[in-house]
Order: sequence, then C-alpha cells, then structure tokens
Amino acid sequence: NCVPPEQYSCTLGSKQPSTLTTLTKSKAFLSSKAFLSKKQELSVSKQDLKHKYGDFDLPIEHLFFANLDWDYQGLPSLLSSEIKDYIELMDDYSSSGHLQGIYMNEVHPMILATKSAASKEDNPTWWEAMKGPYADQYFKAAQVEIETLESKDSWKVVDRTDSMNVLPSTWAFKLKRFPDGSIKKFKGRFCARGDKQIQGIDFFETYSPVVQWTTIRLMLILECVLGLVSKQGDVTCAFLHAILPDDECVYIEMPHGFKQFDKHGRPRVLKLKRALYGLRQSPRAFWLHLTEKLEICGLKQSKLDPCLFFGNKVICIVYVDDLLFWSSKEEFIVELAEQLRAEEIELEEEGDAAGFLGVQLRRDKDTGHIHMTQEGLIKRIIEALGLDLNLTKPKGTPAERQPLIKDENGPPRQDSFNYASVVGMLLYLSGHTRPDLTYSVSQVARFMFTPNHRHEVAIKMIGRYLIGTWDKGMILNPSATLNINAYPDADFAGLYGYENNNDPVCVRSRTGFVITVANCPVLWSSKLQTETAMSTMEAEVIALGKCCKELFPIMDQVAEIVEVVGMTNPDNPTMHVTIHEDNSGALVLATTLPPQFTPRSKYYAIKTVWFREGIIARGIKVVAIETRLQLGDIFTKMPGHATFVFLRKLLLGW
Repeated sequence: NCVPPEQYSCTLGSKQPSTLTTLTKSKAFLSSKAFLSKKQELSVSKQDLKHKYGDFDLPIEHLFFANLDWDYQGLPSLLSSEIKDYIELMDDYSSSGHLQGIYMNEVHPMILATKSAASKEDNPTWWEAMKGPYADQYFKAAQVEIETLESKDSWKVVDRTDSMNVLPSTWAFKLKRFPDGSIKKFKGRFCARGDKQIQGIDFFETYSPVVQWTTIRLMLILECVLGLVSKQGDVTCAFLHAILPDDECVYIEMPHGFKQFDKHGRPRVLKLKRALYGLRQSPRAFWLHLTEKLEICGLKQSKLDPCLFFGNKVICIVYVDDLLFWSSKEEFIVELAEQLRAEEIELEEEGDAAGFLGVQLRRDKDTGHIHMTQEGLIKRIIEALGLDLNLTKPKGTPAERQPLIKDENGPPRQDSFNYASVVGMLLYLSGHTRPDLTYSVSQVARFMFTPNHRHEVAIKMIGRYLIGTWDKGMILNPSATLNINAYPDADFAGLYGYENNNDPVCVRSRTGFVITVANCPVLWSSKLQTETAMSTMEAEVIALGKCCKELFPIMDQVAEIVEVVGMTNPDNPTMHVTIHEDNSGALVLATTLPPQFTPRSKYYAIKTVWFREGIIARGIKVVAIETRLQLGDIFTKMPGHATFVFLRKLLLGW
C-alpha cells in the first residue's frame, strides 16, 4: 500500500513542512561524534563540493549530505537507507533520482543534534529564531538588546590582533510565558561563551547564591497572616550593572546580525567594560553590586539566607535579577524602588507577586488564602508525554502500590518522548507546588539515564494523575500562630523482595518528611537512604536525623523573621515546635538524654547525639502520632487511594 514516491517530497531534520505524512516513529539522532567521524572519513570540503555540484550558497553541513552517494531507487530503498530516521514526507515531491536532489530546500544544518527537550521551541538558536514563525519578534528583541548594551557603554569595538584571547559569542533567545502557558514576551540575550574561559586567567571566584524556596514560602505565609502587600520587580540587564576590573581584559566576537569588519575584511571584536551575560564571573559580580546597593538603601542581609534582606518597612528577597518585596503599605515599596533607581539599579515593576519563577500565586480576596499553581508546566508535561488533557483517562494516584524497580531484563523503551526532560519538569513541579508527587517523581528519577518500558509506564501514570488534577496546587491557609511541625517517616527496606536480592540497593530504606509552619508545608523530601539500616527503628532514626538537619535552620529563620516583623510575644518566647514520630523505638531514643541510649541502638547511637542534643536544647517536643495521620507517610510509599486522598487533603488543602 506504499504511495508512489512521485507524490511526495522529503525533508531532513527538525524543520518540518506544513503538511506531512509520518511513515515511521522518530528515533534518536546520531551523536555529533558520529557525525564528525563520518565527515572526516569522507573528506568533505566546500571546494570539493562546489567543484562537484556547482556554486551552492549553502552551509557546509548541507553540502555534506549532498556528497553522500546513496542512490535513490524509490521510496522503499530510501526508507531503508542510513538516513531513514530523519525522513518525513510531504505532498509536493518531485523525484530527481539521487539523494542530493531531495533535501536542498529543507535540510536543517543541525540535523545530527541531540533530541530537543520539551521547551526547545521556546529557546531557539539564532538560526532557528530567524527562520521560525516569530522571526520579526526575535530580531526586534535582538535590536533592543544591542541598543540597551550600547547605551550602557558595555564595550568598545576594536580591531582583532593575534595576541587577543577572543571568546566566542552567542544569542540566547527566550519566549517567556505566563504560568498558564500564554505568551508573555520575547527576549533576546547577547552572551559570551563562558565555557571557553580559563579558570585562574579569565576568572577567579564565581559563587552567587539564590533565594531558597523555603524562604519564599515563609514570606507568603506571613503575607497571609499579617495581610502584607507584595510587589515584584525585575532588574533590566542585571549583569551589566557590574563593571569589570581594569586588570581583566575580556574580548568577545561581535553578535550575529550586527558584525563589523576592518579594512582587511577581518571581523572586529568587542572589548568588554561590563560583566556580560555568559561570563562565569558575571553572576557573582552582579550579586555583590546589588547587595551593596540594597545595604545603601537601608536593608540588612539575613544571617541565614543571603538572598533575604530586612528593612525598617520593607522585606526583600532576591533570585538573580528577580526581586520580591513585602510591606504593610504599598507606598513603602514604591519608596524603596525609587531609592534603588537613584542608585542606578534599573528596576522594572511587574505588579504584585502574582507569578514568580513559573509559579502562579493567586490570593483569594474573601479568605485571604494563597493558591500556588503551575498549570502551564503541567500542560507541557502532559503534552510532552503524548497524552491528551481531554481524552486521556486520568488516574487517582500518581504511582502503583508496589515500588518501581530497575527491571534490567524488561522490555526496552517504546515511546520517543524525552524521558530526562519530563523528569526534570516533574522535579520542578513536585519541589514547588505539588508535594503529593514527590515520592512517585523520586522513583522515576532513579532511572533518568537508563529507562525502559516499565519506567515509561510509571512516568505516564504520573501524567494521567496530573490530567485529573492539572489545575490544582498548594493552598496556603496558615493558622494565626507560627507553630512548626515536622513529620519524619521511613520505609524499611522497601525494595527488598521486588528488585534483585543480590543488589545492595534493594535493602536501602527510604526517608520521607515534611515540615510545616502555621500548618502550611514549607519543605519536604523523599529519598533513598545512603546507608543500610538494620532495623525499622534504625531507619526511622536516620529519617529523624535528616529531618532535624532541615528543621533546625527553619526554626532559626522563622525566629529571625518573626523578630523583624514584630510578632515576638514577650510572655511566651519559646517557639512551639513539635516532631511527630510513629515509631516507638525512635520516639524513646529521641527523648533520651545523651549520651544515654537504648540497648538496641548502641551500635549507632553515637551519630544520633547531635540532633538529640539539639532537640533538648531547643525545647522541641517529640510526640507519638497515629500512622493514619502521619503526613510523612505519603513521602515514603504509595498508600491506598482513600489514604492518599486523605493525607493529600491534610497536606495541600484539596
């Protein structure tokens, strides 16, 4: 039933014709190493190809494929050739007998690049942007970028000399979207190739912190409790605010679309005066510059989170070039913004904190609750998995009751979606607004680089669960008091009996916990333990220790914030902190005064002293809790549907 080849035209690479008929499933592209090896083997050069095929105005990659002498004997022969994995067919084909006549107008120069991630279309290269449907918008964004950089006196155009160490340059385009997936704006960024810099010569220190999401959630809880006003700001061309030292001479190539040439026809280069995007030292240079300006404006840096700043009337957090402000009145935030602009920080107002780093923040005017959702990301995950939001049947839980195993001898992958890319999106989703996914995402993330069919089924089950809950997220409904509660739990040797018993990993236990402030989750985790527990009690004690590592800093941070906003109660200075434990042995050990220990814990008791001392010194209560109310249970295993929905309601509010 094969259609005669005269009715079709072939296209190679990721650029597709308007109408096409796909005959085979897309397979993995050849590696770039294989491409270079094949290219060297055939000894291809532009001069040889021009001599053979004429004066074509095509990139060398195009002409390379023209030089492959694969005789074209019809559609079946073509589909069985070496390039069968890159062929799509369309309706306006005219046969020419050999392969080189097929590809000329449609082949893409990056045919052998790795499969793109789900978000690749929103991050095109210069060539993809200029040939895509938004070419005008992207070129306008590039013009705005160059005009902005030149207005800041970011560089000096100089002639190139042999003694210069010139770094390559590149364009980084971004189609920014709102959390619901709609287009926000087109952005173009001219960057230096920092990967070509040499440490100790081109750069030295590079560390630059970003705000922890625990801090953001704590501030959102305070916004609800105190009725604070929030505003979001963005620093325009953030890195360019920092000036490079005189002893650093950094040269880069001029940008595509804006090149200049000297009298000998050689391209000129840029000598940077400011920290350009892409340089390894740029984030740190801007961070130090912004910290200095915030301190000039009267804000003090937190001792526990370097991206949290306190003022007399305003609290500010910083995530690279994105800033969030909170205050009792909007005019106080406006006043601080004007002070920053006076210090030459180009701050652009983006309204209230309705969307921050891809998370939609919607405050209910009637109840005061804050709804945190990522609907746009969920839709992209569903689309990347090849599911349909309206037609695919949803699932009630994100994983099966049995744990996900390696299944080394199981069937291979059958779908073509980018497994690692989907896992990455799921990790971002579960780590920000969907703790109900944490356990199931942790399972599929174990096999990010060696997935098979069983793992595809598991990750698609998460997608089907998201179809039924795509518009859900986390509801922040804090209590009036900032009580802190921790729920550590462990699943002892949960993989034993499911995976290969000769594999040491199969006897590892899983740690899961969630920490809440004012009954709202601020931090959660689900991970396999790095050591082998020899009893249920030991597994629970290890989980308790991991939980305390996160709990103690959160206690200090809450105390710091509470003191700044004036919520400290002199009559009751002790913070109410409770650890809920459902294992009787761990409960006894946690409340035993060090260096004492229980008989069955003597071989590992020494490494528990630090958090037992901390529990006693900080006045933390350790109390028993029923297993059915243990919120940490949802992070160590997949309970039945009714239990899962019950714990999800306690955790997320829906």
